[in-house]
Amino acid sequence: MSKYESSIKQIPYPQHTVYDQLSNLDNIEKVKNHIPLDKLSEIKDLRFDRDSVSISMPTIGSITLRIIERDEPKCIKFQTEDSPIPLTLWIQLLPLTDSSCKMKLTLQANIPIFLRPMIGNRLGEMIEQVADALANIPYDMQ
Repeated sequence: MSKYESSIKQIPYPQHTVYDQLSNLDNIEKVKNHIPLDKLSEIKDLRFDRDSVSISMPTIGSITLRIIERDEPKCIKFQTEDSPIPLTLWIQLLPLTDSSCKMKLTLQANIPIFLRPMIGNRLGEMIEQVADALANIPYDMQ
């Protein structure tokens, strides 16, 4: 298993507000136009429903991440469905103040050893880009 972690991001919204938005992916669909897609250069197609997000990436193709666990208000766990590379993603949230929180993304991937040099670095870069994008969402939009 390969493990990739984003740096810790500070978000200027309360932990519960961020958790409520991210734990129901329909909410992300509402603010999709505010996600800085230029920072997610590898991601080509984003689709959301309440419990899953589907993306298309040139390096690994199309994958769907489904929420498999919600631990309110601190963690949302995703797992891939029908993916050539099994992935698990955690979004961890911790309060900083009453009006802000911090977030870290962790990705575990079962990458065959011969593919690690080709996609390992890209996954590390991608997890950081996704964390940056999630940290910049306007979580107070309805």
